[in-house]
Amino acid sequence: MTNDKQATSASKYVRPPQLDHLLDLDPYLNPFSGEICRRYTEFDAKLKAIEQLEGLKKFVRSYKTFGINVREDNSVYCKEWAPAAEAVFLRGDFNDWSRVSHPYKKLDFGKWELVIPPNEDGSCAIPHMSRLKVVILTKSGEMVDRNSPWAPYVMPSDNSTIYDQVFYNPPEKYQFKYPKPNPPSNLKIYECHVGIASPEYKVSSYDYFTENMIKRIKKQGYNAIQLMAIMEHAYYASFGYQVTSFFAASSRYGPPNSLKRLIDEAHKQGIFVLLDLIHSHACKNVADGLNQFDGSNSCFFHDGGRGEHSLWDSRLFDYNQWETLRFLLSNCCWWLEEYNFDGYRFDGVTSMLYHTHGIGHGFSGDYHEYFGLNTDTDSFMYLQLANHVIHQEFLHAITIAEDVSGMPALCRPVSEGGGGFDYRLGMAIPDKWIKLLKEQRDDDWNMGDLVHTLTNRRWMEKTVAYCESHDQALVGDKTVAFWLMDKEMYDFMSCLTPMTPIIDRGLALHKTIRLLTHTLGGEAWLNFIGNEFGHPEWLDFPRAGNNSSYHYARRQFNLVEDDLLRYKFLNNFDRAMNETEERYKWLNSNDSGYVSWKHEDDKVIVFERVNCVFVFNFHPTKSFPDYKIGVNRPGKYKIVLDSDEQEFGGHNRLDHNVEYFTFPEGFAGRANHMFVYIPNRVAFVLAPFD
Repeated sequence: MTNDKQATSASKYVRPPQLDHLLDLDPYLNPFSGEICRRYTEFDAKLKAIEQLEGLKKFVRSYKTFGINVREDNSVYCKEWAPAAEAVFLRGDFNDWSRVSHPYKKLDFGKWELVIPPNEDGSCAIPHMSRLKVVILTKSGEMVDRNSPWAPYVMPSDNSTIYDQVFYNPPEKYQFKYPKPNPPSNLKIYECHVGIASPEYKVSSYDYFTENMIKRIKKQGYNAIQLMAIMEHAYYASFGYQVTSFFAASSRYGPPNSLKRLIDEAHKQGIFVLLDLIHSHACKNVADGLNQFDGSNSCFFHDGGRGEHSLWDSRLFDYNQWETLRFLLSNCCWWLEEYNFDGYRFDGVTSMLYHTHGIGHGFSGDYHEYFGLNTDTDSFMYLQLANHVIHQEFLHAITIAEDVSGMPALCRPVSEGGGGFDYRLGMAIPDKWIKLLKEQRDDDWNMGDLVHTLTNRRWMEKTVAYCESHDQALVGDKTVAFWLMDKEMYDFMSCLTPMTPIIDRGLALHKTIRLLTHTLGGEAWLNFIGNEFGHPEWLDFPRAGNNSSYHYARRQFNLVEDDLLRYKFLNNFDRAMNETEERYKWLNSNDSGYVSWKHEDDKVIVFERVNCVFVFNFHPTKSFPDYKIGVNRPGKYKIVLDSDEQEFGGHNRLDHNVEYFTFPEGFAGRANHMFVYIPNRVAFVLAPFD
């Protein structure tokens, strides 16, 4: 399309106020500016409609009026959207489970309401911890029990695995004691799951996590926690990704106040707390989930094939429905306001963005893939709205997109026509590491290809780098440590046994892989619980296929606490890596790193970032004395981090008292050079000092 035609097309739509800035950052987006404007117009129209018809602040806090809420006078106000229902009732412990004694009144637009006055003594008519069900009379004449979509607490019923809403109205509301911390500019995320946080063969609790994990995470040098599987999911083995109650904190770990205390304690330690938010799909459960709440197939979801995810066997939201937007945007505010979370990692963004859900789609990077008919622009509009609401209502909140497609401008502000996310996950990086470990000897690793994967990210769109997350820990795959050492992890991780070649290689590569990813892969870092010390085995939740075993649904922190085991070495290095970053803050840098050297035969990579020099030797056997490397900043350097130190399970081959001086002759595209000793399978960081 010519510029004149593009300008004519774009003039039909509302132009994002800062679009020119986006086009300056990426001129290749110019041919698609008309489509960017069209998408922004949809967002702008929906936002204005919400503001004019209901007011944005009220609309996105609809959890205060929808569902089952206690008013100041202790009356109970109930409100639901059930457009296909013929009648709606409330039943539970409070009315001896009568199906018809408490009918809702029908309102306009498919809404229903019920007011239950307080008792004569002024107390609430529904006691704290009572069980409840919303009863729907369907068009077929059937009366079915449902949980309110807005239920803030649900638990399995006494006689089955089906969840009931539990009326949570404790006499004393939790009062947060500590303010939210400011968002870290050098985000180091500890991705974790409350249920597996203990070495014990059981589901761990919020209280256990608060008492045992937060200080550990703080000591390890992380400044953020990403909590998984918090939104209630009836099936534990779904890892939290088949959500049944979107406003309910999972009861299997404890009551809501215990989660609030966990977050409060994290804030006391200055730790930012992110929630794994699932708005890409919903569990198919009918009896205790959102599916067919009013007896129809289209309440909150698309009807027909567009409402089904073929791979996940789950329901897909209709983001163009007014009440779906109310529900999901309110959900965005709920967790930040009610629980004091600090932001979100949005799950399944790639599935949302494309009609194919990314299934079988290997994205090439051609911009036509992102601005063609395959893009689900209703979903993109929702993501723009969600990010707009989150960042406007909660100024310090952070959002992260789980997107493998590389959608341009997904992590640019909505005002530029972007998706509004602050970060995206660098999902190609762990795939590359696992592929290398599965398919190639390290003798054959291609340094140029590796560097390309680590640096191939969009300019001015921040990336969270990681070499493994929960995905790589699940059954069917292996962690980096397990790929490296599974043959001998059970027999030779004791310091009392000989250091075998497999364990020696595994320890060395585990450290160098993590440091290279940490320093070159992005503007934030993520580690999954236990991987910092090379947790053995995989992750598998109790299910029929493993005789409901908890053996793999736990993290064995006892291993790293045993001073006679080698896991401590990896743990020590992980902590030192984070502490070194905190000192030099390479993640808080627009400088993504200048790679001056990637030598295929030597297996050496050298780059600079924040005036530090990062040196990696992946060669299995070759060490290099007096290796010439290019550096830009002249002066004197010293080693500040060394993977070969004895406390990290290394061989102490580098002398940290040595001072490295630069010479004014240029080398490898840099203004100066110096000579360093690089042992095999070692990585180290040099920092300037006066």
